[in-house]
Amino acid sequence: MKELLESALAEVSEVDLPNAQATEAFRIDWLGRKGRIKDLMAAFKEVPGPDKREIGPMLNALKQAVEEKVKSAQDHFNRAEAVEQSGEDFTRPSGAIPVGTHHPLSVVRREMVGIFQEMGFSVSEGPEIEDDWHVFSGLNFPPEHPARDMQDTFFVQRDPDLLLRTHTSSVQVREMEKRKPPMRIIMPGRVFRNEAISARAHCMFHQIEGLYIDEGVSFADLKQTLLHFAQRFFGPDARIRLRPSYFPFTEPSAEVDVYWGLKTEVDKRITKGTGWLEILGCGMVDPNVLEASGIDSTKYSGFAFGMGIERITMLRYGIGDLRAFFENDMRFLEQFSGER
Repeated sequence: MKELLESALAEVSEVDLPNAQATEAFRIDWLGRKGRIKDLMAAFKEVPGPDKREIGPMLNALKQAVEEKVKSAQDHFNRAEAVEQSGEDFTRPSGAIPVGTHHPLSVVRREMVGIFQEMGFSVSEGPEIEDDWHVFSGLNFPPEHPARDMQDTFFVQRDPDLLLRTHTSSVQVREMEKRKPPMRIIMPGRVFRNEAISARAHCMFHQIEGLYIDEGVSFADLKQTLLHFAQRFFGPDARIRLRPSYFPFTEPSAEVDVYWGLKTEVDKRITKGTGWLEILGCGMVDPNVLEASGIDSTKYSGFAFGMGIERITMLRYGIGDLRAFFENDMRFLEQFSGER
């Protein structure tokens, strides 16, 4: 009897039930009114009393194994039948798969780059860790200029100076050193300045700078280029104005404002009641900068401009706090789920 039960248990554990019909046949063979379990129960009655304590648990284990085998197979085939009848695939992941979004800075940067590319500008990039020449000296910054001070610049090492670039103008120097005019390039990238972090300032931000050098380039070319950009980005009715300013690497230099309007109290606040909002700085490339990079300033002239992507993005979407761009708050980023 013991050998018979051991053999039966091994047979049950190895049996394969490929479909519902095989499962039902297996159930009848073992658990039916004339099944093998019933025959074993009858044989168990003939087991001597002292041996029943050992054989009984074995018989119960066999019956339980058969019942579990049948139930498992039935559950499987019932689920498969339900799926087939419903037309649904219940094995697929449940719930919606979250879709990522483009960061608002990336959206605006791509749009700005696209506008300038349509005007014939190519894109150039450079290292974020730079030397003094490409960030300052090659751009006509005098030795005593305050931007060189530790208060404004993150230095990686001194003597020789290595620093985190404070503007993407460093790429201009690199391009002028390795190219010959004419050149028409824009330089998007991340820059760093040692400033206190607030709603209007940050120690890290993004810029797009432009450079155009050729024979006969004039200030009128600069103004028309910037007007075209403003009308493409802010709308066909956009107006700009240029105010005299100073930069070490351009002469003459100007600040560019776009007319934002005075329709709301917010407009009045952000434009300080004037309706005009500063968006970038620009000017004609200083001859000293051209000569420092090996370009003949008597033959060639050019213009340069630079603007902060964060500032333009804040205008585009009405964002009031610069810090929101760098906090990776999903609640903030999800507001731009429709942007591509």
